[in-house]
This record gives sequence, structure tokens and C-alpha cells, in this order.
Amino acid sequence: MSIQWFPGHMHKARKEMHEIMGQIDVVIEVVDARIPYSSENPFAKELCGDKPLIKVLNKCDLADPDTVELWQQHLDQQQGTSSLAITTTEAAQVNKIMDLCRKLVPHRDQPGKDIRALIMGIPNVGKSTIINILAGRVIAKTGNEPAVTKRQQRINLKNGIVLCDTPGVLWPKVHNENSGYRLAITGAIKDTAFEYEDIAFYAAEYMMQQYPELIKSRYKIDQLPEGDWELMEAIGANRGFKRAGGRIDMHKTCEVLLHEYRQGIIGRICLETPEMAVAEEIVVQQKLAEDALKNIVKKKKPKKKRR
Repeated sequence: MSIQWFPGHMHKARKEMHEIMGQIDVVIEVVDARIPYSSENPFAKELCGDKPLIKVLNKCDLADPDTVELWQQHLDQQQGTSSLAITTTEAAQVNKIMDLCRKLVPHRDQPGKDIRALIMGIPNVGKSTIINILAGRVIAKTGNEPAVTKRQQRINLKNGIVLCDTPGVLWPKVHNENSGYRLAITGAIKDTAFEYEDIAFYAAEYMMQQYPELIKSRYKIDQLPEGDWELMEAIGANRGFKRAGGRIDMHKTCEVLLHEYRQGIIGRICLETPEMAVAEEIVVQQKLAEDALKNIVKKKKPKKKRR
């Protein structure tokens, strides 16, 4: 599934972030703990340069704790990167972000100086909720719809730290097909940008393989079927989602599966591991290199003269 969703305000936000980086001391990137690889912005590392980067794994209350721990170990090994797993239901966890900022830039943690932190993240990752908790008041607009924040704003937390908030930024094209599915499953992309059935079947197949006991328990299935279609039919039948003639209402079944995953009702599930991410990134880079080579060849190829 190819995902391309890059509204105009996102292009503007990316440009503005580049312009202010000279004034920034530390970058905070909020990612989804269920998909840390797919929800990180590939522009982040380029944007940070040699500035400290804090990877905040939000929504860890919805994610598999063992996999989150693997992700933190993986991220902490990257140069200049520190990770922190949080949930916005616990204000104390959120406030640890500020403690980590002070630790990473101690030369700015002095009277009369403010630590200038840029906070960024893809749509619907919980960035605005985090800002409101840090500020102790409603500063940033929140909502379940992706792309709520539309413009950049500076927020003085009045504790020696100034936050520069940015709109949730996706990139022009998601090159990894698997990441496209995962972003859609977790709700980072507007529901109008994809077909429910496509992503629900992807989610069903993955969860059936990686979290079979959670699926069996939630949907009262004694023995899982072999295929994703059969699983969705079993879920629909158990819930009574039937149309005229006894056919399963597959659209409603898909909606329920996605809703219950996003709410954590099925259980604490991660959709990717560091090992998966490393393997997929190799494939992505190979494809990008091949595409670049094709473009070079295409440009060098002489155009046919018109008669």
C-alpha cells in the first residue's frame, strides 16, 4: 500500500524547522511506542545534526513492554540519541522529558538562560497532549484527528525551558510499504486515505502470528484459522456482524478490529521490532538507490527529435 499524504502546512513546517535549528539546544521527537521505526521522521536525524535527540516513545501503555524495552536498548545505542518510554496518562512520566533535557544540555541549565527545545512528531502521536502536561495548562489543541496542529509556536514553560512546537509532519512518500500499513493501523493517517479492509487484514495477519493468545482471548476463538480472511469471518460471526443471507459484514468487522487495537482493548501489541526495522531499512535503501540510478539513466538518455 503506497501512502502519500503531505498537506501544504506540513511542507511549510519542515522548512521552518530547518530555519530555526541554529537556535535549538535539544530536539525531542515523539514516536509511537507500538511502531517506533515507522513513526519516526526520516528528516529528524538530518535536522538534528550534532544536537542531542530525545526519542520519546509515547503510548507505551498500549505497547508490548518487552518489545518497548528492546526498542529502548536499540535507540540508546545510536549516537546522540536518548530514549524515554512514557504514557500521557501519567504526568510524572511526561515530566521526565524535562529532566532529560537538562541532563543533555547542562551548559544551558543556568540562571538567566533557557534551554531551547524543539518538539516534533508525526500526526496523532500525542505531541500536543505532552505539551499541555509540561505547560500545566491547555496550550496546544488536541484531538483524535491527525494533523490538528497547523502552525509553529513557542511555549515558555517558565521553568528554564522554552518549547518550540511544530505541526505533525509526515514525509512526502512512505517508501516502506509495511510502514504505510502500520501508520494507518495506529491512526496516524486520516481514515479517508486508505481502505479499512486493506489495513485490517494486514493487522489481523500480523497479530494472528505474533500475538495469537490475545486474539483468541479477545474474540473467543478456541483455535485460530490458517488465514486472515477466515480469522476475520470468525470475528464477525462471533460478534453477530451478519448481512442478509448470512454473509459476514466484513467492513464492520474491520472497523471493530482497528478500533479495538487502537484503544488497546485487544491487548498491548507492538507492530514491529528493532530486528524487523533493520531488515526493512536495508530493503528501503536498496530500492531508493535503484530508483536514483534509474533517474540518472533516464536523464542521460537522449530525447527523440520530433519530426
